[in-house]
Amino acid sequence: MPTLTLPQARNLHLAAQGLLNPPRRKATAQGLRECIQRMQLLQIDTISVVARSPYLVLFSRLGAYPQAWLDAALASGQLFETWAHEACFAPVEDLLLHRSYNQHTRRHWGLINGQATQVRQRTELDALLAHIGTNGPVKSSEFARTDGKTSGGWWDRKDEKRWLEALFASGELMVSRRDSFQRVYDLAHRVHPRLSDAPLPAAAEVHTGFVEKAILALGITQARWVHDYFRQKPRLKDADLDALVAQGVVQRVAVEGWTAPGYVHHQHAALLESAAAGQLRATHTTLLSPFDPVVWDRERASTLWGFDYRIECYTPEEKRTYGYFVLPILHRGALVGRLDAKAHRALGVFEVKALFVEEGVKLGDAAVTAVAEAIQRCADWHGTPEVRVGRVVPEALQDRLRGALIGP
Repeated sequence: MPTLTLPQARNLHLAAQGLLNPPRRKATAQGLRECIQRMQLLQIDTISVVARSPYLVLFSRLGAYPQAWLDAALASGQLFETWAHEACFAPVEDLLLHRSYNQHTRRHWGLINGQATQVRQRTELDALLAHIGTNGPVKSSEFARTDGKTSGGWWDRKDEKRWLEALFASGELMVSRRDSFQRVYDLAHRVHPRLSDAPLPAAAEVHTGFVEKAILALGITQARWVHDYFRQKPRLKDADLDALVAQGVVQRVAVEGWTAPGYVHHQHAALLESAAAGQLRATHTTLLSPFDPVVWDRERASTLWGFDYRIECYTPEEKRTYGYFVLPILHRGALVGRLDAKAHRALGVFEVKALFVEEGVKLGDAAVTAVAEAIQRCADWHGTPEVRVGRVVPEALQDRLRGALIGP
């Protein structure tokens, strides 16, 4: 069994995720699609204090690119939307896997035994489907509230929004495109005509397929982390991967400091060899989305980096430790800090409300410059080239960071 040091395991993970080194060439639309295929999933979130999460996850890997490329990939059918690790974009090649899992295995609030919502609402659901069939794709904003309320959170949505989401969860509707990031729903067979007569894979095939894809996307993982990638159940144990190990699909490896083995997909055999030889060198510095696969599993981020990360945008303000939309800072294979940011697009200002360096991390001049350059690249991509820095912890770093942003 090969043995890796913890930094070698980190670099293998980052290499698989496309975050080990800066992009070598200018971003392309094809490169964007390949990036999503490498990750297997691109989680969706609507918060837009900086770029919405899916766009930011891609920026961390591709560098500057037009956000319209992601919208175009969805509208052209190269990607589709699905429930997976929350709401996600996924490559169209995996459409049947996701469709089978969502219809037969996943438990969604809008489904009962694979059917959309309660039987008592079926009349309304069928009427909505008929409306879409006759009039074409719809957005939830096209339907006025009839209950006298002006707005509602996810727990208090108008009926049509809940019905659209339930029909999306059941697979009767799909998202054909997004307009100003609003979902546009259409009949599934019109979005992807081949669904009409395509048989869905069996549950066992889907389960194994997602397990393999999760291990491949993660680069290296413990068994207990695998299920979270596609939100499968139950959590896996080492014995659950014995068959894949025996088949040569995955390989067990030891990682110094881990009490459990790691797993590497056979497609990463060359990466594993390079990692074990110390040949994977992390050179990338960038800001990560709070919903980046690298940090979306709190236990995994803690085990790999000692980085305790909790998304605080859904936490009441008085209970937040770091801020509303906090971006982890990746620097040369380490998570060295986090910053709370807001892009003021109308003013052209990228506000760093607060930046926190991780306890025990010392940033030399080269590291401070690299972090400042990463912030500036992100600001420029947002169309907010003026960077304003607020609180910095430790405070002694503040002048150095501001100086690096201003330049010589």
